[in-house]
Amino acid sequence: MTGDRVDPMTDAAGGAAAAMHGPALAVERARALGAFLRARRESLDPARLGLPRAGRRRTPGLRREEVAALADVGVTWYTWLEQGRPVRASARVLTAIAGALQCSEVETGHVLALAGLGDVAPRLQPPCERLTDTGRMLLDQLGPWPAMLQSPRFDILGANPAFERLMGVTLVELPEADRNCVYQAFTNPHWRARLADRDNALQHMVALLHAAMGEHLGEPAWERLLARYRAASPEFDGLWQQRREVRGVENQLKRFHHPQAGELQLQQVNWWSAPRNGNRLVVYLPADEAARAALLQLHAQPAEVAAPAHRH
Repeated sequence: MTGDRVDPMTDAAGGAAAAMHGPALAVERARALGAFLRARRESLDPARLGLPRAGRRRTPGLRREEVAALADVGVTWYTWLEQGRPVRASARVLTAIAGALQCSEVETGHVLALAGLGDVAPRLQPPCERLTDTGRMLLDQLGPWPAMLQSPRFDILGANPAFERLMGVTLVELPEADRNCVYQAFTNPHWRARLADRDNALQHMVALLHAAMGEHLGEPAWERLLARYRAASPEFDGLWQQRREVRGVENQLKRFHHPQAGELQLQQVNWWSAPRNGNRLVVYLPADEAARAALLQLHAQPAEVAAPAHRH
């Protein structure tokens, strides 16, 4: 502890000069940041952090004063921050708060992004939102391994036949606006039936979107997309409001259920086209010999294996 507490009217070092290190948060960002910090605080177990259980706790998780003490900031200022007031906040102070809340690297980045302090340079050159010849060539070369090219908004820019067989869709038969992994996962029964661990998969997807939205708050295209998801799926709307977890895109093992091939264990691998938060190639590789044999067998069958596309 440095004793360098934050004055509620300023910022990092209790003085007007320190306040200049961080801009006042816009109302929308301040509310989103406050909601995330509160959810994170309430998810923590005081005992795991070595905090005494003095007195009866009326709410789950840490108390605000405990977070303030751990981050070495003022209680009043932290309370205002969590309440969504447009206070001033620097990257240094927010990083300290994220540390006090046991945030992962991804979650800390989300805190900074919500505060408008993330790296915004990549937004100056938005990725191409159409499938290029190079992208099509990549997909064609992957043969039996399901693969798609995905935009930062989780739009499917293109996919190979193996991916369409895996997920039970034919992209060209879907309206262009519906070619989106989040939208399909919450509205398309054929797609949903292929997710062997659906509840966890949907929660993970919402966490990915929470993290992505943190970097694009107020951007019309992203706000329209979110509004469409919430209107189309009460399940999505409920998860969006109830869960504040954020996750970054990562390579991971996934389970799928195919009506003919049965359960498939596939390793999702991601490659980005620069910048790191631009379009990415997503490939599902067999995680065991059974999955390998099943994908090769599906690849040898006619292309009509995919189930009829879901329409709206």
